[in-house]
Amino acid sequence: MMLQYLHLKKDYPNILLFYRMGDFYEMFYEDAQKAARLLNITLTARGQSAGQPIPMAGIPFHSAETYLARLIKLGESVAICEQIGDPATSKGPVERKVVRVITPGTLTDSALLSDKNEAVLLSISEWGKGKQACFGLAWMSVTQSHISLAQCDKTGLVHWLDRINPSEIVYSAGASEALEQLLEQRKSQGISQAALPTLPAWHFDAELGETALKSHLQAASLQAWSADGLTAAHAASAALLYFAEHTQGRKLQHIQSIAVERDGDLLYLPASTQRNLELVQTLRGESSPTVFSLLDTCATSMGSRKLKNWLLMPRRDREHARLRLASIAQLRQAAPTFPLWQTLQEALQQVADVERISARISLEQVRPRELVALKNTLRQAAQLAATAVPEASPLQPLLAGLQPPEGVAELLAKALLEEPSVLVRDGGVFAAGFDAELDELRGIRDNCDDFLLDLEGRERARSGIANLRVQYNKVHGFYIEVSQGQASKVPEDYRRRQTLKNAERFITPELKAFEDKALSAQERALAREKHLYEALLAQLQAHVHPLMQLAASLAELDALCALAERSLSLNWCAPQFTIEPCIDIEQGRHPVVEQRLAQTTQTPFIANDTRMGGRTRMQIITGPNMGGKSTYMRQVALITLLASMGSYVPATACRLGPIDGIHTRIGAADDLANAQSTFMLEMTEAAQILNSASPHSLVLMDEIGRGTSTYDGLSLAGSIASYLHDKTQAFTLFATHYFELTELPAKHPHAVNMHVAAAETGNRIVFLHELQAGPASRSYGIHVAKLAGMPAALLHQARATLERLQSQGQADLQSDLFSAPLTPLAPEPEAAPPQTSVVEQQLAALDVDALSPREALQQLYQLKEALAHTRNEDF
Repeated sequence: MMLQYLHLKKDYPNILLFYRMGDFYEMFYEDAQKAARLLNITLTARGQSAGQPIPMAGIPFHSAETYLARLIKLGESVAICEQIGDPATSKGPVERKVVRVITPGTLTDSALLSDKNEAVLLSISEWGKGKQACFGLAWMSVTQSHISLAQCDKTGLVHWLDRINPSEIVYSAGASEALEQLLEQRKSQGISQAALPTLPAWHFDAELGETALKSHLQAASLQAWSADGLTAAHAASAALLYFAEHTQGRKLQHIQSIAVERDGDLLYLPASTQRNLELVQTLRGESSPTVFSLLDTCATSMGSRKLKNWLLMPRRDREHARLRLASIAQLRQAAPTFPLWQTLQEALQQVADVERISARISLEQVRPRELVALKNTLRQAAQLAATAVPEASPLQPLLAGLQPPEGVAELLAKALLEEPSVLVRDGGVFAAGFDAELDELRGIRDNCDDFLLDLEGRERARSGIANLRVQYNKVHGFYIEVSQGQASKVPEDYRRRQTLKNAERFITPELKAFEDKALSAQERALAREKHLYEALLAQLQAHVHPLMQLAASLAELDALCALAERSLSLNWCAPQFTIEPCIDIEQGRHPVVEQRLAQTTQTPFIANDTRMGGRTRMQIITGPNMGGKSTYMRQVALITLLASMGSYVPATACRLGPIDGIHTRIGAADDLANAQSTFMLEMTEAAQILNSASPHSLVLMDEIGRGTSTYDGLSLAGSIASYLHDKTQAFTLFATHYFELTELPAKHPHAVNMHVAAAETGNRIVFLHELQAGPASRSYGIHVAKLAGMPAALLHQARATLERLQSQGQADLQSDLFSAPLTPLAPEPEAAPPQTSVVEQQLAALDVDALSPREALQQLYQLKEALAHTRNEDF
């Protein structure tokens, strides 16, 4: 057995091997030690190898999913080795085979994969050298029906990694040091948690990848998908398809399309922007309250995943957004009794996750109850497809796509019980009447007693033996027992099975045939159900592609219904798109903060306008801490993002020009593990923005420069603001406590001062959260400290210190931060050391403590006379 184990293990040296032994998955050697440590299970030993006990650890196979989920969360991969041979006929160890490899990027099981998240597998290839060097990208979710391709340079690679956010990244074992460092650095900094397996370099073959893609699409060319000529991406797709098919143990028949993505097609949302805007995760790492948790009122998990994709990967081209806005407008309209979105959403609540069920059908991993859910969904989809909408409605193509594949629902209804067993191996999956052989085996199993009573009655009548009995025991099986006195009356076809003291036991051909069936009926029924289930899945393979198309229509309709509901419930408006650059928002609100206030304090959110266009591209925002600067900046970014994805927005009106990305530099924390201070992280993120942003970008800069000394920070903040205004020319919201920066608009025509207002009464402050023109008068930091509970004595000392510093600062001349750099002056010659005066010499020699009052007065007159004499000499 250990020889068999080692033979299997050599093909999976770097991942855990779950080796099936009866009711357990066992692990040996290093795998056992690792699993015991990660899963907190018992480590034992069995047998010996080279004189040493073999480490061993195991888990029950029926609870394997629980342990698998923990391992996947830790970034581990697991190879599942099952018994495929028959123990009754096997000589030596039962034949075993690795049937599937579970990795973080190839999850399909509902127990391992969140309903609202995708496990994305990304493959990266390096192609060319020098100026022609580029990266090829190919990525997919095994539960979806398409592969995405892209090509980029080194700078673009970081952008794509932020966008895709893969669960697992496959790259060549011969990759460049620069690529390895980039991937490891992102992982060590917490930007990515992706597993990083490698494959031999020969797997990244462009011709092999192109051939594989054509095979999946059953096409002679990739031109129809605009995927021809992408040599680097083809190389990446070769490794991607090999890795995915290797882990699933079969070809991915459900992959039916290619999506070619280009850097200029999508709005750029760096990882820092996704984090700072709390799109899908709060700054504390929680899933709520976030923008996605607020938007997601979808009835299906498919709709939730579609909505998240729209949020994180909006397109620059406004055509998709306009179509979604038109669909939302249609859904908002009142039907005979309810708004259309409500009618559709109630029906969608009866819909299962067709997308993942279809993928699992293709991979032959689907469970019986999922097929029953699919049957019910297909019937519901047929009713949804009949929803009446105007002929020119943008919803018409979606509703037309809800027609279920012909005959599938009927096949499933005929084949399956309404409530089948969870697993095929438990039996009880197929309906009565679907298969005559299965019905017979079940009849034997379930009606054994009836058959035996009937046989006993018939044999008594045939033989004339009144006390004849049909019985059974585990040693001899079924038999007919006759007393010794009646043995001479048995028919000729009776064959003696056993002789007892007072009775004879016989078997007949009919009873023998029944015995063969009855004793193996349960086992044969289970085998028959397994065979029928495999045949059913084979029959469904032809319908996987139309089922995937149906799933896409259901998901999109569900996501649109959720956006329609949010727009009505939250009082949002439809944005308008223009070709001229502008961000024009009337009474804008932060969607998440507004809802939190309504739920916790019932306090109304203070809305604010934003007017930015050709003449105003930068706002210098000042005001007190807690006054709402960061909230205002974030709400502008979120309104811009929501509009770009095709959603209504939290405002009374919104006009938006072209936007290619949203960049944020908000807050910071030390990255001690990588020896990076707060200030270093701040400067790194700021540099990335200055190098990436364009005149069509929205930039949020919050308190830049606060991580270093006042003068250093002020100088850098002023220079960064000037660069964004003069060079980048992006729409910029620049919040600062450096009041010196309020001088910037005086020499920069496209910048304006804005501030969040506050009212002061005595030693108390009231934050108005209202954005007003002009700079703030002060920052009210001491007032905020008082609200935080600082001791009164400390606050009193702080006020006194502040007043002294302010009085000193008013006497100092302010340098011009925004003037051109000065030419360095020539160094002055060193001055000769000053000469000590007569007065200073006399003072130094004076012993003040030894003087009487009269002597002191006399010395004072003498010093005054000496000082006058010295001045006359200097003159």
